[in-house]
Amino acid sequence: MFPELLKIGPFTLHTFGVMMALGFLAALMVMRRLSRGTARTDEELSRLLVGLMLGGVVGARLAYVAEHWRSEFAGNWGAILRIDQGGLMFYGGVLGAVVAILLYARRRRENPLAVTDLAAAALPLGHAFGRLGCFLNGCCYGRVSNGALAVRFPEASIAWQEQVLRGNIAPTAHHSLPLLPTQLAEMAANLLLFVALYRLARRRPRTGAVTAAYLLLYPVVRFVMETMRGDQRQSVGPLSIGQAVSVGLFALGICLALYVRRRNFAGGSEA
Repeated sequence: MFPELLKIGPFTLHTFGVMMALGFLAALMVMRRLSRGTARTDEELSRLLVGLMLGGVVGARLAYVAEHWRSEFAGNWGAILRIDQGGLMFYGGVLGAVVAILLYARRRRENPLAVTDLAAAALPLGHAFGRLGCFLNGCCYGRVSNGALAVRFPEASIAWQEQVLRGNIAPTAHHSLPLLPTQLAEMAANLLLFVALYRLARRRPRTGAVTAAYLLLYPVVRFVMETMRGDQRQSVGPLSIGQAVSVGLFALGICLALYVRRRNFAGGSEA
């Protein structure tokens, strides 16, 4: 775990924030490459990225705060702004990014699905950087495991603190119990997903196809990862919030895939 990249006096550069910034830059590079030969300029893509950053970060933070209000933020309003220390819910970020895309597409009078296709192809790469940031920050950790790939987080880490509060380890322990590195597992899955979606996007498929593929693939990854998580999870019946949202997005992916397929058979024009 390496939560702080640099510390000079009162200034601290958090590794999670750096990884998040690198993820956005990587996504921008992918979108620029996929936009070659199209009407989208670098200036337009930069504006789109700014919108995605603002919408994504605000949505992710608001969703995380809502889920962890009682345990972390009640009576501590200042902590809401400390996103550099982690505490973002990915699906909340997706919702915020979708709002930004809708506004962008409306301004440009463009099919929103064409924009989501571009963003969906780049998203897994940026998400992979984010999950690496989670690992270095010590958040989003997995459940206790004695497997060969399990890792121990040091004293004062998020995992260590929560295990002390639960009574799993003594306050004098120098590290946490061995945990599954779910952050690295999801990072690897996102990299594989990025390769698949990038190759699909390069083939210029029907509008909405890349978005549908993302909605069919990533929710499966997230649903499985949720079963391996060991940090505090809020539930919706028998499912965690992440699993419940994954089921909904997977169903949406099926509907979108059928829509794209029907347009293909009908010879619908591209937008």
